[in-house]
Amino acid sequence: QVHLVESGGGLVQPGGSLRLSCTASGKFNSINSMAWFRQAPGKERESVAVISWSGMLRSYADSVEGRFTISRDNAAQTVDLEMSNLNPEDTAVYYCAARSDPTWNPETQSYDYWGRGTQVTVSS
Repeated sequence: QVHLVESGGGLVQPGGSLRLSCTASGKFNSINSMAWFRQAPGKERESVAVISWSGMLRSYADSVEGRFTISRDNAAQTVDLEMSNLNPEDTAVYYCAARSDPTWNPETQSYDYWGRGTQVTVSS
């Protein structure tokens, strides 16, 4: 079992930056890809960024490409999401997720473990 806890959410002005962090506990070595998802009110959950176990493979949603950066530290059991040039459309609850399947599949939403989420609000 793996437990994920997100942190770093908050209120930020348009054009600002924010860094989200996800800390994992439990059988961390059992998981491979990790990802950040988000869900805005009235909208479906969407994948934001995905990273492989090694960190060599990364994938981003078109809407955040060039503005968001996902990274992970396996020794610290963390995965971070650095967000810059934020706009109101980025407002959502952001979730950390992890999956055990070693297959690289950035399109999937089939993840084994999910955090409870952290709210990000972009507003002036």
